[in-house]
Amino acid sequence: MTILVTGATGQIGRHVVDQLIHRGADVRALVRDPAKASLPAGVTVVQGDLLDIDSLRGAFAGVSTLFLLNAVVADEFTQALIALNLAREAGIQRIVYLSVIHSDLYVNVPHFAGKFGVERMIEQMGFNATILRPAYFIQNDATIKDVVTGYGVYPMPIGGKGLAMIDARDLGEIAAIELIRREQASAPLPLERITIVGPDTLTGADIAAIWTEVLGRPIAYPGDDTAGFEQNLRQFAPHWMAYDMRLMADRFQTEGMVPAAGDVERLTALLGRPLRTYREFAAEIGA
Repeated sequence: MTILVTGATGQIGRHVVDQLIHRGADVRALVRDPAKASLPAGVTVVQGDLLDIDSLRGAFAGVSTLFLLNAVVADEFTQALIALNLAREAGIQRIVYLSVIHSDLYVNVPHFAGKFGVERMIEQMGFNATILRPAYFIQNDATIKDVVTGYGVYPMPIGGKGLAMIDARDLGEIAAIELIRREQASAPLPLERITIVGPDTLTGADIAAIWTEVLGRPIAYPGDDTAGFEQNLRQFAPHWMAYDMRLMADRFQTEGMVPAAGDVERLTALLGRPLRTYREFAAEIGA
């Protein structure tokens, strides 16, 4: 019985693969360039991508459980729909899909709305799936370390509602646990949604205070300028993506990413240990 992981070389996919191998699973990874994959021993690497129909048909052959992860790209929704149609064609019934928290609430944010559309397709097609809905990844903030340390500011305009950020390693482990649970079940399990959050709900000012403590010097939170955030991001990302991220930041400020009662406790019990904190992340990369 084989588990196929898409997005296997990315920030989350690598942790999923590592955790599956650690648990003795038969893992197949779909990658664009096998020569650059650098995945653990024991992983079967297959070349292809989510818009290449023939490569997907080959990758899906003999697969019992699918981990579907789509990167935030302009054709993300199309990729996911093609993958799900081909999965059904291949007889794959057990799926874990990586969606996003509040996919049904952030309705104007393109990549959130796209993931919610995929969730609806999974449900309406009758797939037996776990839909994971993670909050903002803590490791996303690794990209702004130089701004924090060099300019003394935490530049992400996340506002004052708070985000319950999740460590990518915890998310990868939770995904692997769900994949194994579905893979080993005697019959396909019913559809389930799991909100994936970290242990602390933090505002922009809270995170600046954490960096201040970790670095031993003042780090400021300059405010909630999402328009400026978009303009800065346009220097490094496609303009459509920068605007998508701005719309997401706007919803951070109006809704936040706040856990429901019992979410943290459920995830802690699932892992059998405490969830990793933002403070631990800051101490690791700030050392």
